[in-house]
Amino acid sequence: MISQTEAVYVTSKKSENGQLAKCYLRLRELGGDYEDEYQCTLLGNNALCKYAVGKVVAASMRFTTHEANGAYYQDIVVTDIVEL
Repeated sequence: MISQTEAVYVTSKKSENGQLAKCYLRLRELGGDYEDEYQCTLLGNNALCKYAVGKVVAASMRFTTHEANGAYYQDIVVTDIVEL
């Protein structure tokens, strides 16, 4: 785990109270400083958990794309994460 932002609350129609916790994680694959890195979104109760920088984690990620104003964007959402 490279870094984690502080959680903020965003508006969500899918949440019971209309608010959903959200933070960003920067994850790097095992193998060293030059391995691939991913900027990911962590949502809900998982976003409220703190993960130690430099620790090894196992994460399940969902990759999606969406279109906005003629441009395409990729989203990476961490659906499950555990510190090893």
